[in-house]
Amino acid sequence: MFRIIFVLDILNGKVVHAVKGEREKYGPIHNFSKVCESSDPLHIVDELSPRELYIADLNRLEGSGSNDEVIKQLGWKTSLMLDCGASTMDDVHLGQEMAGSVILGTETATLELVESASNFYPRSINMSIDIKDGNILTSEPAFNIPPIDLIKMLNGYDINDLVILELSKVGTSSGINTEFLKQVVDHSNHNILLGGGIRNKDDISHLKDIGLAGVLVATAVHNGALPLDMIR
Repeated sequence: MFRIIFVLDILNGKVVHAVKGEREKYGPIHNFSKVCESSDPLHIVDELSPRELYIADLNRLEGSGSNDEVIKQLGWKTSLMLDCGASTMDDVHLGQEMAGSVILGTETATLELVESASNFYPRSINMSIDIKDGNILTSEPAFNIPPIDLIKMLNGYDINDLVILELSKVGTSSGINTEFLKQVVDHSNHNILLGGGIRNKDDISHLKDIGLAGVLVATAVHNGALPLDMIR
């Protein structure tokens, strides 16, 4: 089944509208959304009833606290994938405890952590390749390579889903890079999920045809381009 995963970017306990990875500009989601009148994560999930959630804890990603309590409560309501900015195995253990499915992002993780986490939690850890303006966002020298080279490297690790997160496209409804995504599918042994740029149902149909396993969506739901039934 093709997965359509609803994204919550949580900052200081509230859901914000993520645009292009420019976090200092993120505002409360209810100021943008056509489908929810609140920026409270629990209210949004109760109202929209998504089948599966991808949560980015922006406080943990920025090193400015956490949203652990609300994330634990969300985990009681639906299936979660969590990006908590993991940089150590302690972070991974905590994330697994809260969500059951942790994202290791190139922004904060190291290759050593990917190896340790995938060995400890085989087929349970997910990897996000965070791409901005065509380059991988990372401080890990081993990840400072072309995206396709990293995708090939990760074939050697027992991870579950591989997320291609196009940060430059997040929140923009600017469309998908078909040729690049075809290369990703051709070179990866993992299930591929795409985040960033999804405009409408046509984009989703196209991604299914290419061979992706699913998409991460937020803006296209909030602006009404995707019906709520697609995330339920």
